[in-house]
Order: sequence, then C-alpha cells, then structure tokens
Amino acid sequence: MRRYRVDDKIISDINITPLTDVALVLLIIFMVTTPMILAGGINVKLPTATTADTTPQRNITISITRDGKVYLNDRETGFDGLQPALEQFLKNEKDKTVILNADKSVMHGQVVRVLDIAKKAGAVKLAIAAERTGDN
Repeated sequence: MRRYRVDDKIISDINITPLTDVALVLLIIFMVTTPMILAGGINVKLPTATTADTTPQRNITISITRDGKVYLNDRETGFDGLQPALEQFLKNEKDKTVILNADKSVMHGQVVRVLDIAKKAGAVKLAIAAERTGDN
C-alpha cells in the first residue's frame, strides 16, 4: 500500500487562464462578425458624397438594387407592395427616418418613385444614403 505524504495534497486552485483565453477569442469573433450580420444581405453599391453623415440603425430602410428590386428592411416588397408595408411601419412611429439605399446605377425615376411612395405612406423624414469619400 502506498502511503500519502503531506506534500501530496489536492490542488484546490482553478486555473482560469484557458477560460480567459477562450472568452477573449469569442469576444473578438463576435466583434468582427456582428457588423457583417447587421449589414444585411442586399447588395447595393451606394454613390459617394463628401457630406454623408452616419445615422443610427433604428430607422426604416428602403433599398433598390441594380436590377430594380425593392426591399423594405431586408424584405422584398416591390413597388406595388411598398406603400402598404411602409404604412404599417409608420403607423406607430411617424417620426422614424426613412433611408433610401439605391444602387448608383439605378435610374433617377425609380428613386423619385420610391420617395413619392414614402411621402404618400406618411413618411416625414426622408434621407438618401451615400458612402462617405475621403475628401472633406
């Protein structure tokens, strides 16, 4: 039989270094992937402007893609379904800003049509999205 010495005591300390490493790696992964997830899946190339301002995310977004598809907050609605869907969004909160993300190759007439639909639906605040260029 083996006899235990006083030096053979049980380690009662928990090593938290691996736990900290895993937590920090997960934090970095979430910080990197969150902007990609929040950006949405609609591929629109915005025109550039030197006076473009950033706005908070809690707005209503209308997107027009290069091929003329219309999306309301990442859901395809088309021109015909845009006004009723937008009226539903604006029913409770009239002061929300409606932001138009139109691909730079979209015809001017389509942009005006969407802005007109938004005004008919009751939108008070309208904005057109643009990417900021390096010039001030």
